[in-house]
Amino acid sequence: MTIRKLLLLALCLTLATAGYSAKVAPPKPVGPLPSSAQLAWQNLEYYAFIHFGMNTFTDHEWGEGRAHPDNFNPTALDCRQWARVVKAAGMKGIIITAKHHDGFCLWPSATTEYSVKKSKWRDGNGDVLKELSAACREYGLKFGVYISPWDRNHPLYGMPKYNRVYKEQWRELLTNYGEVFESWLDGANDGKKRMVYDFWGFFDTIKKLQPQTIIFSDAGPDIRWVGNEKGFAGETNWSPRDNEGTFPGFADEKRLTVGDEDGTTWLPAECDVSIRPGWFYHANEDSKVKSIAQLMEIYYGSVGRNANLLLNIGVDRRGLVNENDERRLLEFKQARDAAFKTNLAAGKVTASNVRGKDKSFAAENVLDGKSQTYWATDDGVTSATLELDLGREVECNRFVVQENIALGQRVKKFSLHTWNGNGFTPVASQTTIGYKRILRFPTIKTSKLKLVIEEAKACPTITNLELYRAPELQ
Repeated sequence: MTIRKLLLLALCLTLATAGYSAKVAPPKPVGPLPSSAQLAWQNLEYYAFIHFGMNTFTDHEWGEGRAHPDNFNPTALDCRQWARVVKAAGMKGIIITAKHHDGFCLWPSATTEYSVKKSKWRDGNGDVLKELSAACREYGLKFGVYISPWDRNHPLYGMPKYNRVYKEQWRELLTNYGEVFESWLDGANDGKKRMVYDFWGFFDTIKKLQPQTIIFSDAGPDIRWVGNEKGFAGETNWSPRDNEGTFPGFADEKRLTVGDEDGTTWLPAECDVSIRPGWFYHANEDSKVKSIAQLMEIYYGSVGRNANLLLNIGVDRRGLVNENDERRLLEFKQARDAAFKTNLAAGKVTASNVRGKDKSFAAENVLDGKSQTYWATDDGVTSATLELDLGREVECNRFVVQENIALGQRVKKFSLHTWNGNGFTPVASQTTIGYKRILRFPTIKTSKLKLVIEEAKACPTITNLELYRAPELQ
């Protein structure tokens, strides 16, 4: 090949790659970052809490630990039915109240006589956790457990020795029932017989037994309570948290709801709420199951605000998910499916700035459906726009946007604008994005959208955009 041809080929290659760098460094992480286990947890989005135990049979919410074990006697317990319902409802797992404040254990614990082994259910040979963990494996669901540190039955409660009892209960649960995706505890304590809990010893015990389990409490260490039992995260919701000096049962509920922009610990929020007024089953609440509209509001206020939704079901005295709850859970699933049936976000997407003009960070990454790819700007560019030309006019009223939180949570303020034929008009404005943000606005017709990142802690990293036309709920 002649020198002239070589020079011509080099020129063609230069023109073909003009404006793009061969190697542009990805954005540097900002603030605390999620672990791989925390990222996997966030991807679950929605799963079930099941309150079931002695309170189910005594018609209480908080039992006193005095009811005889024989009171616990479900006539048709079927954990496979629970799993079938939860799976059909679109939930990804189940967290069971293995021991509530009354101290009654749903497994035959060696740490107490107050358990299923002393009940007449299955002649004292039953084990709810064994049946439920097997059902979860069968139906491809995650399995989690809650045991209250408060124990109104155990004779050692209130003394330092009880901390060893509680650790042993965690050892039993985390070694005999397979993988536990979430270990749930709170700071519940007796008002008269105050117990000084060894929380850090509890956490250490749990992590040594199952390093990948996610520990919940209002103070973490892995995920935090959202600060209320209504199912709603704050309009602003940062996953980072300034957690110094807090422990379970002692935390600022208002701060838990919004997190901390400059928090030093990655501590995303979980929204717990019951499908009924109470947490345990009560027959007089059969007509008080939350409506579809209420549940959709909760969904938008939790998953739609950078949190996970833990929706509680109180299993009834037969040991079954009640027909009223099952029907509503499936209707809720149908409503979500209808709202997010067809993603209308398709077409040509352009950005006001692309990191290093490198295709690795191009605007079109937000439409490829891959969580690993994302649009990013140059360092120092903390306000920028993405414009999506749909190529046709569509009706829409829901917009989904996600950040690449593996590099930290960045966006502080953003807005969505739609094309009205003459220019762009703002239709929604919000603060944080995080793992997922869902915007709702009145149904409009438009052919173009503009996402405006108005303020960010560092260059934004947007991994996904979606657009939908949700039906109006009657």
